[in-house]
Amino acid sequence: MPRPTEGQQVSRSAKHRKSSPQQSTVRAGSARHKRQSPVAAALAQKPAQVAAAAAGVALIGAAVSPAVASLQGPSGHSGGLDTAAAIHPPGSRHPHHTTVREHHAGGVASDTKKLNKALITVKHQASQASTVRRARKHRHKHHATVSVLYENPLRAIGGLVPERIDMGVDFGGAGPIYAIGDGIVTQATADNGGWPGGGWITYQLTDGPAAGLMVYVAEDVTPTVVAGDRVTPGTVIANMYNGGDGIETGWAMANGDSSESELPEAGGISGAGPFPTAVGYDFDQLLQSLGVPAANNYGQQTFGILPSQYPTDWTSLLGA
Repeated sequence: MPRPTEGQQVSRSAKHRKSSPQQSTVRAGSARHKRQSPVAAALAQKPAQVAAAAAGVALIGAAVSPAVASLQGPSGHSGGLDTAAAIHPPGSRHPHHTTVREHHAGGVASDTKKLNKALITVKHQASQASTVRRARKHRHKHHATVSVLYENPLRAIGGLVPERIDMGVDFGGAGPIYAIGDGIVTQATADNGGWPGGGWITYQLTDGPAAGLMVYVAEDVTPTVVAGDRVTPGTVIANMYNGGDGIETGWAMANGDSSESELPEAGGISGAGPFPTAVGYDFDQLLQSLGVPAANNYGQQTFGILPSQYPTDWTSLLGA
């Protein structure tokens, strides 16, 4: 047989070389007793938590993008992992005995804490925004409530019957009469010979589109206020009774002596007519915007003049 060359001898030697029983035992024992690190075990046993952390990264990436970007390498792998591999080649140990896998697990845990903190921040900001919206809504609702300056003065009258528009507007029924809005009483008497039934009350409005104008309530009424009293839409200014004449309410002269329609500026129309007067018609429009039924001659041709100081578009002014 020819003598094998040197290369052939080396190959045969490597092929047939066996490890000693002692070496085999050491390797087998080392593999059998090798333990996982606590972090690696936690990652293996709790894949749901790891998946939740990854989902958190996708949901609030904008909030933690700087932290995530710092961990990304050129190929999309963890920058921290690449750095560890470069500094500590395979087979070597980190000075603190931390494997590459453990180092990566520590990075995931750190990122999870950052994500949780970012989630808490986002939730807090969302809660603050919700609180601001509720506060704004509350302020808007409160503003809308206090902006209702005028209210129906005949809302508590029992058996209210709308009658005609004359110098003011006539009604039948019985019960308390309220002020239309904030004002000051200028006259209040139960005995005024110029009006059937004798009652006469005037008050000057101090707020809203009719501020400065004078309102009167006359005929079958008994005053519950006196001159000088301040009133609001919740103040009962008189009690209406069934005296046979009903009541009349409308715009009064600035001095409170009688109805505005009797002045020359309004056409000088008194109790003899013709009706409906322009002044009485305007007051009926105000009452309708507050929920009072229309008079039975509403919509007919008016007589006289409505002075310029009296608003006309009550529905628009009062948001009715």
